Parts: sequence; structure tokens; C-alpha cells
Amino acid sequence: MASIPDSLDTLVAIDGAIAAALVDSLTGLVLGGAGSGIDLELAAAGNTEVVRAKRRTIAALGLDEAIEDILITLSSQFHVIRPLAQNPEVFIYLVLDRKKANLALARIKVKDVDAHLEL
Repeated sequence: MASIPDSLDTLVAIDGAIAAALVDSLTGLVLGGAGSGIDLELAAAGNTEVVRAKRRTIAALGLDEAIEDILITLSSQFHVIRPLAQNPEVFIYLVLDRKKANLALARIKVKDVDAHLEL
């Protein structure tokens, strides 16, 4: 099992990674952050609303589903949001430089961090 700081360091070591955070979706608070170039507090609060909206939509549709991850594609960045398997109220947030990152490999790494993260 890996600690929060070690897990975030693993994420920001991914090619093209800009920043990473662990966020409580109940409060929108950052539980840990790494990297630079983005206001993680503001991003965490905004992406908490994205996660909440998707959960409401899933419920409204009557789906028996859980969010595996959410991908937001911007013109120069990828934003990956992944609720933790062990605690879906907490999510990993990863920001990648679109020109430098391999999205498929980054998603695999985020899934691996999720599996080994110790809260």
C-alpha cells in the first residue's frame, strides 16, 4: 500500500503530468496535491461539481453503475478524474499536457495508484 504523498508523486512522474490531487467529493477539499501550474483548490472544487452532477445523472437514469473515470479533454490538456474503488467519495484528479502525455498509459497508472493507495 502507498501513502497519499507517494501516490501523488507517482502520478506527477507520468510523462506529461502537470499536477495531481486527491479530493474529497463531499466537501471539495484537497486531501493532498502535487505538481504545479494549476490552482488545485479551485480545480478540486469545480471537479467535485462534475462528479456530483454525473452521480445525479446516473441515479436519475436509474442505472446501477459506478463511475470508473471521467475524462475532460481541453485543447491543451487532459483532465482525468477517478473515484477511488475503496472510497468512491474521494477521487484522484490528474492534469496532463496533451502534447506530451500518453492518455492510455496515464489512465492505467491512475488505476494502479487507486489499487494501491492507502487512506
